[in-house]
Amino acid sequence: MKSIRLETDSDNIVHLIMDNPNASANVMDRDFSDSLQSAIEQLKQKDFSGIIVRSAKKTFFAGGDLKSLYAAKKTEAKAFFASCEALKANLRWLETQGKPVVAAINGAALGGGWEIALSCHHRIALEDHSVKIGLPEVTLGLLPGGGGCIRMPRLLGIQNALPFLLEGKQVRAKQAQESGLIQQTATDTEDLLNKARTFIQENSHESLQQPWDKPGYRIPGGDAKNPKNAQLLMVAPAMLEKKTRGCLPAPEAILATVVEGSQVDFDTATRIESRYFVDLACGQVAKNMIGTFWFALNELKDGASLPQSARQSETTPIRKIGILGAGMMGSAIAYACASKGIEVVLKDISKEAAQNGKGYAENALQKRLARGRTDEARMQAILSRIFPTDNATDLSGCELVIEAVFEDRGLKAQVTREAETQLNSSAIFASNTSTLPITGLAEASERPNNYIGMHFFSPADKMPLVEIICGEATSDETLAQAFAFVLQIGKTPIVVNDSRGFFTSRVFGCYTNEGIGMLSEGINPATIENAASLVGFPVGPLAVSDEVSLTLMGRIRQQTIKDLQKEGKSIPTHSAEAVIDHMLELGRSGKAAGGGFYSYPEEGKKHLWQGLQQEFPPAKQPPVEDIQERLLFIMAIETLRCYEEKVLRSVREANIGSIFGIGFPPWTGGALQYINQYGIEAFIQRAQRLTEAYGDRFSPPEILMTLAESKQDLNDIK
Repeated sequence: MKSIRLETDSDNIVHLIMDNPNASANVMDRDFSDSLQSAIEQLKQKDFSGIIVRSAKKTFFAGGDLKSLYAAKKTEAKAFFASCEALKANLRWLETQGKPVVAAINGAALGGGWEIALSCHHRIALEDHSVKIGLPEVTLGLLPGGGGCIRMPRLLGIQNALPFLLEGKQVRAKQAQESGLIQQTATDTEDLLNKARTFIQENSHESLQQPWDKPGYRIPGGDAKNPKNAQLLMVAPAMLEKKTRGCLPAPEAILATVVEGSQVDFDTATRIESRYFVDLACGQVAKNMIGTFWFALNELKDGASLPQSARQSETTPIRKIGILGAGMMGSAIAYACASKGIEVVLKDISKEAAQNGKGYAENALQKRLARGRTDEARMQAILSRIFPTDNATDLSGCELVIEAVFEDRGLKAQVTREAETQLNSSAIFASNTSTLPITGLAEASERPNNYIGMHFFSPADKMPLVEIICGEATSDETLAQAFAFVLQIGKTPIVVNDSRGFFTSRVFGCYTNEGIGMLSEGINPATIENAASLVGFPVGPLAVSDEVSLTLMGRIRQQTIKDLQKEGKSIPTHSAEAVIDHMLELGRSGKAAGGGFYSYPEEGKKHLWQGLQQEFPPAKQPPVEDIQERLLFIMAIETLRCYEEKVLRSVREANIGSIFGIGFPPWTGGALQYINQYGIEAFIQRAQRLTEAYGDRFSPPEILMTLAESKQDLNDIK
């Protein structure tokens, strides 16, 4: 047995020890399945008083073998189904053989790991911060396929189980005990094993059964036909549809598995689960999501896209940071940093403005306090780390300074020079600009090799992505430290090369411009917004433009025009510009101004401004599919241009950045993976038809033609 060993102690208790020899964590791969089969065959021949299922790793069990799941093909579905059933048959034997089985959970038990624990009669978890319990499969386009969709409702009841299954909810040991997932907690490893032995010794003289195997058992709260559950399940599909827009098949499959499985016997229910699981695993959406949210994201965080010298560069945690500008962006960055234990100097032109900026953190923490997500002591500790000031000398000792002032070259140059006089030679200066090239901004710096772009997304305390931009003079040491800092504050870094608008702002601008431009074509604004929603965008192009502000869009365009004129370059035009100008003339610049494409009544929900129909009279409406694919294709094509022009360094950064930063639909796996899953040749043909109908901006880049000729996809070379 490669991944499992059996040891019998002096009390005749068998320790089923999971210990994958080829990895730092246990996973449900072929070796594990074969090892479990062999272990069960040996146990059937042994006399024992009970079994303790435990791990020799720091974690209990990491979950499914995602490499195998990623490679699963529909042509192999029958064999895949059989292997799922075989694994579950062995877990089923554990819980039905009669002797007590205890899961001694010493670390994270997620996905398949938690499903192993669920097949045990008693579950004890170490009360440690490393212990997480849950079923995150839905976040990767899958469902729990090792019995999780069947045992969880039978353990907790349908309504209590659904958040774990549909949302991938994870809990710590204490929460797990309160929820009824585990029966005990332990203070340390010795206590964990002692409690496991005690349970077995106290229960080894009787035949133990799981609750769902006992005569007369009923699911807590009833099955799907129970009136209370039936009432919820009548509206649940509509609620799921509203949330996923039908783009994510996993939540629907999970709900179907739970409902169908609750109305049949246990073994039939597990077969239902296996069928849905195999269907999802062999589908394209799961492959998109596994490829991006697991493999690409982990590679990204490991620094796969950094140059070799940056990967080898020594970095240290940032202890003190300066934030220039206490507006919404600067204040949110300050809060994000203080929440991770970093001392923050928040500077603005007046002490009052800086103090107001600190108020952002106070308001956010008060909300968390009211919801029970923090306590008074932690709240005060975070607030004590934010020092509001109007004095540049307070920046002394900062290892990193981030400017978050208005998108104005002169102002950015001024604050750069003022701050640098207070910093030591090794300190890094970062600009939070969303569009202005870093190389140009670095001209105001005395040490451009320490100057870098660090583009946060609003709201900066919640959005997971930071786009790091290297100027021509940015050193690899500066890049390495900036990358480490982003990870330090719990965010995901992507690294791009310098260019106007970089990657995210450039592609995001294509999305908003395409949607706004459709108004000038007479396309119904509600159709535009609904088409975006139905294909998986979190916010429609008109709504998000209101959030950004049409005034800001106008300012960025004017700055771009000035810069391009200075460089002697041609100025591109778009039909959206006339729409934005007209809206500004009407005094409707966006949400902050009280109204833009939407109206924002003091009471009630926002709604599309009724005047849009008059200002932009409706014309013949195109197919909804055209509207959807115009939005998807324009972002994918512009992302591809960024990749072709070397603004983007890797496919993985394109995919992660497009989803985490600018709202590209998650089901696609990202903007470049969308092209892959569409099919290179099919994408080219569709892009050419869109070009003929709507303009040259949809013309497929040359790199696509090359890929089509070589029959290759867009992938990073490993």
